[in-house]
Amino acid sequence: MENFFKLKENRTTVRTEILAGVTTFMTMAYIIALNPNLLTGFGAEGADLWNAVFMATCIASAVGMFVMAFVANKPFAMAPGMGLNSFFAVVVANIAGLTGLTYVASFQAALCIILIEGIVFIILSVLNIREKIVNAIPLGVRMGIAPAIGLMLMNIGFGSNAGIYSETGGPFYAMANFFGSLTARSASTAMGSGYPAMVLTVVTMFVGLFVIVALDQKKVKGAVLIGMLIASVVYWIGSAAFLHANPFASLATASFLPPFADMFKLTFFKFNFAGFFSIGWFTAITLIITFCMIDMFDTIGTLVGTASRAGMLNDKGEMPQMKEALLADAVGTVAGAMTGTSTVTTFVESASGVEAGGRTGLTALTTGLLFLACIFIAPIAALIPAAATSSALIYVGILMVAGLRNIDFSDMFQLVPVAVMMIAMPISGSIGHAIGLGLIIYTIMSLCSGRAKKVSALTYIISLLFLIKFFVVA
Repeated sequence: MENFFKLKENRTTVRTEILAGVTTFMTMAYIIALNPNLLTGFGAEGADLWNAVFMATCIASAVGMFVMAFVANKPFAMAPGMGLNSFFAVVVANIAGLTGLTYVASFQAALCIILIEGIVFIILSVLNIREKIVNAIPLGVRMGIAPAIGLMLMNIGFGSNAGIYSETGGPFYAMANFFGSLTARSASTAMGSGYPAMVLTVVTMFVGLFVIVALDQKKVKGAVLIGMLIASVVYWIGSAAFLHANPFASLATASFLPPFADMFKLTFFKFNFAGFFSIGWFTAITLIITFCMIDMFDTIGTLVGTASRAGMLNDKGEMPQMKEALLADAVGTVAGAMTGTSTVTTFVESASGVEAGGRTGLTALTTGLLFLACIFIAPIAALIPAAATSSALIYVGILMVAGLRNIDFSDMFQLVPVAVMMIAMPISGSIGHAIGLGLIIYTIMSLCSGRAKKVSALTYIISLLFLIKFFVVA
């Protein structure tokens, strides 16, 4: 294991890598249940399809991470990407509306998009074209990706990771509805019976954050993981003592038997090409290109941003073995299509594992094994409250914002694109779209300032494609 993953060369140990892998898993385990929820209308399309997507989520994520571990030897984790899965669900619904197919048949038709996208990316990765696209991004923009992702993580942690529902509606979130209220009374009135749960969520969030900070200052290994576990205990005790709810009640009716039969029946290699192309060639090609662009720049942004935080970039802002890391992402996407889920991409939550000390593929391998184990232990993984994972997301986000020190604030060609990316990423929720905006602004500024020759041809092409995506493609 030492020789294979080059642990000493990367100044890490087996214990550190495993802790980092567990940390990453805990911060992104929510996707195991959320992805099938989003792709099946929170179970509205039937329990069988939900089970199939659940299985696909675990298996495809694990496959991608195993390739990341053994081929790229990088600590990055993968799963069906947020944003892309919501878009996929919209596409499925649109296909059903256009063709009159059932939701399941439309789902199988939409899987064709994911398959084609993954195959295209495998080809582009093998030919080094995706790596050239990464290197075509101006250095200033590349250096600004990590701080922008940091703000996005903080926004997720405070803003959308832990939602509270009550008889007055919801979801209510910590930053918008708790800290955003004029008074505690107004927050209590707006949230109704959900207010005590919101208070517990906020307390849990900050207890976890402060524990992580304190342990990290004392150089304790696994500070992020320990912080999340302590925050979870606080939440469980609070649920029992103040909300009068059993935090482990779900285990009483939980099933630990993997629903392989549902996956084989509905999504495993179930590609409905006839249904997909019945929507028209132009629409089909447009959808494929759209998925490719969003996935490509989401992945590039996550890899560059997280690698920057881990000190994996060289003086030119390039990451060694980027080709292999991108290939792992592409293989994961193909595996997702074959098993039955939307695009598998590198997860921004990988930053939590990197912050916990993960530097090699052993981190990714650990996370992948835990995802595979969730086929059997999903009910246990689901016990980790969202408020506890928020602590880690907020902490890692704060650390990634520190990457602003790499930006030359006196250079407007760095400052302006990065500033726009930093506000666009948390608001849009898309790493790829924010990078696209940054590239467009950089390119236009260069054209208007007599620096046109300093912009690479590939940067012009990418900027033009994003302009078309934003303003032309329906």
